[in-house]
Amino acid sequence: MRIDVNGTRLWFDVDGPALVPDGPRMRQRPTVVLVHGGPGGYDHSYFKPHLGYLTELAQVVYLDLRDHGRSGRHDPTRWSFEVCADDVRAFCDAVGIDRPVVLGHSLGGFVAILYGARHPGHAAALVLQSTMARFDLDRVTEGFRTVGGDVVAELARRSYRGDPVTDEEWAKVFAVFGPRVPDPDELARRLGNPDVAGPGADRLRELDIVDQLARITCPTLVCVGRLDPITPVAASEEIMDGLPAGLGRLEALDGAGHFTWLDQPDRYRSILTSFLSSATRTA
Repeated sequence: MRIDVNGTRLWFDVDGPALVPDGPRMRQRPTVVLVHGGPGGYDHSYFKPHLGYLTELAQVVYLDLRDHGRSGRHDPTRWSFEVCADDVRAFCDAVGIDRPVVLGHSLGGFVAILYGARHPGHAAALVLQSTMARFDLDRVTEGFRTVGGDVVAELARRSYRGDPVTDEEWAKVFAVFGPRVPDPDELARRLGNPDVAGPGADRLRELDIVDQLARITCPTLVCVGRLDPITPVAASEEIMDGLPAGLGRLEALDGAGHFTWLDQPDRYRSILTSFLSSATRTA
């Protein structure tokens, strides 16, 4: 499905009902909006089918950010995390999602932070999964050195600095994102947009939204794998330090990398569903 909001056309998919029969009434269930990573190379598809179990508790909305996947294309030099954050608010308002839980993975986490900060009171809760609030090339380099060694660390540094690397060299970097990464079929399902990859990477290198964290007003789960080289535990701890006292919950999973739900599916499911139940019960 597609909808026109905030000067763009966003593609989305919906799994599970928002209203369910409950005796003599219809009961409203929460809605979780999933926001994918990137930039340019990802869309909603890598969440499927891994997070489908959320429909046991909530309606699930898979959203493609502007200039990604099946959503509208624009001048890539004008793409920003901020405009995507405003798109999330406009999208929810347009389709009638009240008090969503917004789960942002990786780049989607930057968008979720800014959505929460720019539109306080709109969300019931946030899930900041495998993400950061500030890009630090040295921290990224050391993360890859820890899990992949010196050669991979240097390749990662070159890539994230904006220097060219070959597909073969990038494959060595991507292979250490975690014990498990999306398989070839999952990667092939993506609809990429190379036009926005360069400007998006420029925005990544400029990222510093730590000061925005204090404006978030809803319960926030900060979750990370301890083997994640690109958004390491230190990045999640920095997010926790910036959130208002009492709002954040940090979960660092042993044996997991950037795609945490692939590495520790049972533990991740338990954490996510318990947080969802708690946060929406008190929202």
